[in-house]
Amino acid sequence: CFRLFPLREHGMNWRAKPLTSQEIQAFKRSKEVMERFVRAYELMLRFYGIILVNKETGELNRAENWADRFENLNRFSHNNLRITRILKCLGEMGYEHYQVHLVKFFLTETLVKGTLPNVKRSALDYFLFTVRSKRRRRELVHYAWQHFKPQEDFVWGPKEKLQKYR
Repeated sequence: CFRLFPLREHGMNWRAKPLTSQEIQAFKRSKEVMERFVRAYELMLRFYGIILVNKETGELNRAENWADRFENLNRFSHNNLRITRILKCLGEMGYEHYQVHLVKFFLTETLVKGTLPNVKRSALDYFLFTVRSKRRRRELVHYAWQHFKPQEDFVWGPKEKLQKYR
């Protein structure tokens, strides 16, 4: 996972060197590297019980084995660190639209459907704030606020702005 999703920051693997801006640009210029990156993303999604429905938009859905895989996600919190890393790497590699769909998927599963209760804090504390687009991040914070219970305990955005958000 760490070598599949490199970042410009140090992670848990002390042997993994942070990426440079030049390396990221070189990756983005290589069609082969970017295709491999999307395949690695799909592989990790399947591991988590998720499928990439549309490579162009980044739309996601539950995989057939979602119940077993979600049980794993709920039981082992180290997966949340990997998901955060994947989300950050998606942003580095220019797949910000993928970030948005993955974060919204986890917000929906945690806040709306209640299938991933042990992922909820990571989705709110970390996943949300990996989204690079300020506008899309605001939309996601608003979405989270709309579905968070009890709403008065929501601390991830100013309530007065969330109430007025359009």
